[in-house]
Amino acid sequence: MPSRGVSALCIVSACGRACKSAWGVTDTPLFHARESLQRQSGRETAAVEGQIKSRERVANFGEVFTAEREVNAMLDLVKQETERVDSRFLEPACGTGNILVEILRRKLEAAKRRATPPGRVTPIAADYERESVIAITSIYGIDLMEDNAKECRERLFKIWDGAYKAVCKNEISEECRDAVRFILTRNIVHGNTLSMKATDDKGSDTDNNLILTEWSMISGDRMQRRDFYFKDMVDDSDESSDDGTAQMGFFEMLSKGGKGLKEYTASYRRIHHE
Repeated sequence: MPSRGVSALCIVSACGRACKSAWGVTDTPLFHARESLQRQSGRETAAVEGQIKSRERVANFGEVFTAEREVNAMLDLVKQETERVDSRFLEPACGTGNILVEILRRKLEAAKRRATPPGRVTPIAADYERESVIAITSIYGIDLMEDNAKECRERLFKIWDGAYKAVCKNEISEECRDAVRFILTRNIVHGNTLSMKATDDKGSDTDNNLILTEWSMISGDRMQRRDFYFKDMVDDSDESSDDGTAQMGFFEMLSKGGKGLKEYTASYRRIHHE
């Protein structure tokens, strides 16, 4: 079937890094929910709730992770989007993935529903596999710290893999599992959202531009990969809707004739065979 339309939403994390102004999202419902809930809970509770790794990282990078209550309150404001398998989300300071893992959980439940035709109680395994891969391709995260990005990828894969095995049972594909691992290496990246540069193992900018990948399901099991410089996507796609809510057009503006740094089409199970 043709690729379904997608919307791209930018979520501001509750970590202290100054990403909000660069993304133009200080007037979004998600931002206000974060601010309100953060005032209620107070920063002094962060250490107790496991929201920090160390005081040094808080001092050096403003690293404070989003608590579960804040995550769910923010996502409930855009509940309809979190329950669409193909709506794209970017977390510009994703940490270890507290926001992204909840988005994935919601999307995988939606994938089950989409893969369960009327009259059936359980999803069709092949349909669920395809829908769950679409869900993975729609989730993006950027973090300054290499260990955070790595942990985020691992958490997302563990959630996806557990649901995949539970639904597909003896029909699971090792090739599909490898493909999902690969997609996560492209979607959860180690870099600086503000400078749009990749970062080193100490969180400092390098000379390399951040690259994100667009994944589009073409028809059947055929998927297209296109890589773009993050700076090109942001420079040309930031706009506000009529109600003042800022949204990121991500790949939509590049689909109007833009050519990726790398492009190819393959079965989604073999998309990692570059």
